[in-house]
Amino acid sequence: METKELERISQVLTRVKRLAKTDMKAKVVTKNNFPKATGIASSASGLSAVTVATCTALGLKLSQKELSKLARLASGTAARSIPDGFVEWEKGSNEANSYAKQIFPADYWKIRDVVAIVSHKMKKVKSTQGHALADTSPFQRVRLKGMPARIRAIKQAIKQRDFNRFGQILEAECLSMHAVCLTSQPPILYWEATTMEIMRQVQAWRDQGLESYFTIDAGPTVHVICKQRDTRRLLSRLRKISGIERLSINAPGQGARVVQEPLF
Repeated sequence: METKELERISQVLTRVKRLAKTDMKAKVVTKNNFPKATGIASSASGLSAVTVATCTALGLKLSQKELSKLARLASGTAARSIPDGFVEWEKGSNEANSYAKQIFPADYWKIRDVVAIVSHKMKKVKSTQGHALADTSPFQRVRLKGMPARIRAIKQAIKQRDFNRFGQILEAECLSMHAVCLTSQPPILYWEATTMEIMRQVQAWRDQGLESYFTIDAGPTVHVICKQRDTRRLLSRLRKISGIERLSINAPGQGARVVQEPLF
């Protein structure tokens, strides 16, 4: 585990211990079932899990909102992993009013996220570094200016279950973010050759009647979003693309939670 990761976990433990008014020591064992630092938000899942586990171990009964605010202090994206289903992260102005909340439950819309992992290698430029460089791009100011309207539009698309509009916004947002990465100083290129091939094929498949859309976080991994009924057909086509190392099918689900069955 890297020093930065240990520092983030330590921050969570310190804050929770302060809330619980204890100086107890803790042993943290953590494991992902997907590769980290490849664009699948491993810090979000890991640090939200540590937050919930620590609070539970110390007997703190915090609301989902309070847990989200607490997780955000270790990792902004971890705030989004606390609630269930479709989630919105309230920007806020400080740590007291920046948190994530559910806008629709997990079963509201039967869509799937087929994750195409094209590399298990950790990316060279971490998300935190990418955020720090974003303001060096000439496109960042324009991107941020249009964000409130884009958020309103995608929330409306989810509410109406308008898959076409939802997908168009996803792809536009993805390409906007990566345009900022590509024009930062120094520029950041997260994509691999297979990443671009998947993007091209997804757009071509739409012309052939298979409606799906791509989005890509800070990494080479591609998330292909489709309707539940099209999952099998999409998988069949993705499996024919050379360079994909692993495919994972995901649905809107539960957020960070305590489970009883052993994980390791």
